[in-house]
Amino acid sequence: MNIAADARQEEWGPFGRPLFDDPAVRRLSRVGVVDVGSNSVRLVIFDGAARSPAYFYNEKVMCGLGDGMSDTGRLNPEGKVRALDAIRRFQTLADGLGLAPLSAVATAAVREAEDGQDFQDEVTRETGLTLYVIDGPEEARLSAQGVLLGWPRADGLVCDIGGSSMELAVLSEGTVGRRETSALGPLKLRDVPGGRKGMRAHIDAELAQLRERMGETPDRLFLVGGSWRAIAKIDMARRNYPLKVLHEYQMRPTDLRTTLKWIADTDPVTLKSTSGVSGSRLALVPYAAEVLTGVLRVLKPREIFISSYGLREGLLYEQMPQMLRDRDPLIEACRFAESKDSRVPGFGKVLYRFIRPIYSRTNDARLRLIRAACLLHDVSWRSHPDYRGDVCFDYATRANFGGLSHVERIFLGLSLMHRYKNSRSRGRFDELVEMIDPEDVKQAEILGRAMRFGAMFTAQKADHMGTLRWHPNKKRLVLSIGPQAMALYGEVAQSRFAALAKALGAETEVVALRRAQVD
Repeated sequence: MNIAADARQEEWGPFGRPLFDDPAVRRLSRVGVVDVGSNSVRLVIFDGAARSPAYFYNEKVMCGLGDGMSDTGRLNPEGKVRALDAIRRFQTLADGLGLAPLSAVATAAVREAEDGQDFQDEVTRETGLTLYVIDGPEEARLSAQGVLLGWPRADGLVCDIGGSSMELAVLSEGTVGRRETSALGPLKLRDVPGGRKGMRAHIDAELAQLRERMGETPDRLFLVGGSWRAIAKIDMARRNYPLKVLHEYQMRPTDLRTTLKWIADTDPVTLKSTSGVSGSRLALVPYAAEVLTGVLRVLKPREIFISSYGLREGLLYEQMPQMLRDRDPLIEACRFAESKDSRVPGFGKVLYRFIRPIYSRTNDARLRLIRAACLLHDVSWRSHPDYRGDVCFDYATRANFGGLSHVERIFLGLSLMHRYKNSRSRGRFDELVEMIDPEDVKQAEILGRAMRFGAMFTAQKADHMGTLRWHPNKKRLVLSIGPQAMALYGEVAQSRFAALAKALGAETEVVALRRAQVD
């Protein structure tokens, strides 16, 4: 690498250029990252909302670069060939998409192997890409920042497992604190002598050293990495969990211990058919399960969450100015979806202001979901009318949103469903709806009906829509409406207003304003 490239990387990391020149930026131009890990090589192309980037492209090849390194000290020869082929393919894809140069990072296997530099040189020679090799503490820091992309101001312990290493980092009020690295990757554990007993003793010794170096750790654990996600999939399958979204999936320690024991006692064929985890990933899961068993025993977390965001997302977060970091990832993603897919971009904000008086006593967490629902209220309009409500529910519950728990996803999905239909027939959504409190089901219906009514005034400017007033003690809903909007208050609108009032258990009053009153 030349001196100029060194200087650019020192300032801008592996991208070698600033990604967020304008601190007010709301959209991220497409950025491609190649992550060369000990077990897999992955290309991710980010696009969309700057604070909550979407995955425009995501491809993984299981190469096993670090397989056998404990014995040889060198990268797996077959893995090198596969990794180089994958990187060559990724670069060709990027060229075809007209992307700026890909940014490539490498972790434990390349940084520790005797021939790691030779492999870096070969990658550059064959593809033109420069591998940016990061050390263990830096890997821990970037993974923790990836968690922050999805959980702003998160507090807890980030545990990132790769093929050849495992990193820990403490998050406190959105800041990365203490961090450590260890050799507890599944590829290295396969080479530990002494069978299962020897491996467990080795894991316990490594974890004891980690605990001593880390000191006291938080009791909330964020798990990052493919092996942890595979275990979460198996946990979902064992529990018959109805929402198959890994990000923010929560596992209780007791349930997780049961799943880890099930993994140890169940043959791989059954695990694969039950969970859908690939065979190549599943080969490492028993080793990762032993590590996680030790983590539960030594670190004693009370809350355990899966993060789909890690090192790659942390690289983006690294470059974000603070004002961009401070934005809500959910709201930013919803804004982007509205601007891209709704019929009248910008009306979501108007709609939120219109129905906001109904929620004068509502807490900030719920107001945030109401705001998100208003932004998304029209993004599925192209769907067939008979299925639009169902599509809305699926969109909210399965979309790649950060900053959204599973319970919040279901609330958002229900509210958007009721944006298009008053009733909900029993069917495939029942298991999901049963996950949330019955009062929240009722509130989601009220929100959906409020949006359904407010959407009747889409053609009006905000100051011409009229206003809602809600008197909760008197159970009275008042609509004050001006002459320009009155023409829109026809049969359908009146029916929707009545449906909203019925959901609130309210009486209604409609006040027709004269032009002077409106002006």
